[in-house]
This record gives sequence, C-alpha cells and structure tokens, in this order.
Amino acid sequence: MQSKVGFVGLGTMGFPMTRVLAEHGVSVLAYDADWAACERAEKIAGVRVAHSLSEIAAGTGVLFTCLPNDRIVREVYLGENGMAQALTSGAITVDCSTVSPAITRQIHAALAEAGVRHMDAAMLGSLPQAETGEIGFVVGGDPNAFEEIAPLLDILGRFRKYAGPTGSGHQIKLIHQMLVAVNAVAVAEAVALCLATGTDLDSFYDVVCGGGGFAYSRYFEKRVPRMRAGDFTPLFTLGLMTKDIMLSQGLARSAEVETPLLDHIVGTFMQAGQEDWGGEDFSAVAHLYEAAIGRKFGE
Repeated sequence: MQSKVGFVGLGTMGFPMTRVLAEHGVSVLAYDADWAACERAEKIAGVRVAHSLSEIAAGTGVLFTCLPNDRIVREVYLGENGMAQALTSGAITVDCSTVSPAITRQIHAALAEAGVRHMDAAMLGSLPQAETGEIGFVVGGDPNAFEEIAPLLDILGRFRKYAGPTGSGHQIKLIHQMLVAVNAVAVAEAVALCLATGTDLDSFYDVVCGGGGFAYSRYFEKRVPRMRAGDFTPLFTLGLMTKDIMLSQGLARSAEVETPLLDHIVGTFMQAGQEDWGGEDFSAVAHLYEAAIGRKFGE
C-alpha cells in the first residue's frame, strides 16, 4: 500500500473519505480550494494539508480527487495552475467525481504523456457510506493500476468493480444515476397517489418492502420514511442529482439514443431545482407532488 496518498476535494464526500483513510493508517496529504475545509482536515491525525495543487501532485504517488463538475475537474488537472505539470511518472490519479466520460478521456490522454495513469472511480453511495467506508466503486482505466489502488478502495468501500477502459466507470455511473432518478420520481408519484386516493400508506409500504413483488427498491425502503417525517436533509442533494442526470442525458445524445423517459425526469428535477429545493436531498423532488395533491407527505 502507498505510504502517502493525496486527496483533493474535502467536501461532503471527500472529507469523510480522507478521515477513513487516515483512521486506517494511511498518511494523507490533503488539499481544497476552501481553506476552511483544509483547516478542518488538518485536525485529523495522519492528515497533512498541502498549500497548492502542485505541492500535493508532487508529493504523492496515488492521488484521489472528489470534485463537483467537469469544469472544476478539468481545471484542477489541466488548468494553468493544475496538477498535470507536477505529477511524476508512475503516479496514479483516481477521480471519484461524477463527470462526463469525455472529460475523463481528455485528462487520461494528457496525463499519459507524462507517464501518469488516470483512473475514473465513480462512486455509488452518499454521505452515510462515505462516513462508514462502504462506498461502491466502479473503475475504468488501466487494469494494473486498478490492482495497485485496490487496497485503498477496500478501505474506502465495500464494493469495487473494474469496468474496462478509461471512461467506463463514469459511463456506468451515469446510467446508474438515470435509474436512481427515475425511481425517485416514480416513488414520489406512487406515494402521492396513495395519499390522494385514501390508500393506507403504511400498508402500501409493507407490501412493497415485504410482499416480494418487483416494486421494491432500496430507495423506496430508505427514503419513504424520511419523506413521511418531512426530512429532506441532504444525503445527496437534488442539485447534484440534476447535474448527474444531465450528464446522463449528454451521454445519450453522444450515442444518438432517444431517451424520452430520461428527458422527462431531467425536466422534473430541473423544475424542482427552480423551486429552490436544490440544496435539499434529491428526494425533495417529492415536493412537486405534495404541491399537486395539496398536502405534505408527512401530514
């Protein structure tokens, strides 16, 4: 296992991931553009903070990134003050951000010229899984590099799957997110129909979760009780889910595949974001259905 690991991006997911690595004896050099996040991370035993991207790039052999979007990922790696020029030959970069496969392949090609192997390690899970080291990783890139980073992924997660060449991990993640978002809207619509027709929601919940039918989903089991309690505190925000499924839509466009259901779901999530619910959990798409039936799910 690498004696020192870098981690760029100390946000909702990155901070607990950094902590989990340190708690398992990994020496972590961390960086975030927000210095307050760096100061928070510096309080973790085993974590040292870098003062620039070039410092962290030059000082680590395996470097994780966990960043918000395509633009920031490209800037961190390939920008004027990015990491590309400071990374050393033989290093492995592991991008856990959810970004377009096209950006991943662009970064891979640029870093390969310097002997750096760039991996896309798309994450399945949200804050609770990051805090407990139970993330699922779907990884694209060099298969030998995958084996080298496997011990670190096993610290951070409960599942890892090698998906194929560069960009494969992110493609699977984007199609996965499409299914998650469709499920979120379908569940909200079903709950709304229960309430609007006087159908006993407790009975419906028990039937879906325990009846053995195909309507069951982990999302239904975990999110319906939260929605009924009026709890939309973010485990994964509506804004981030909207970003992810817009990337899914872009993937479909690049393949010239028509996705009318996905297009409808993207529109629904965008409408919810326009109502200023973007900072809530993505289950807050249910607010649109609460408004449609004139009552809260928790009433």
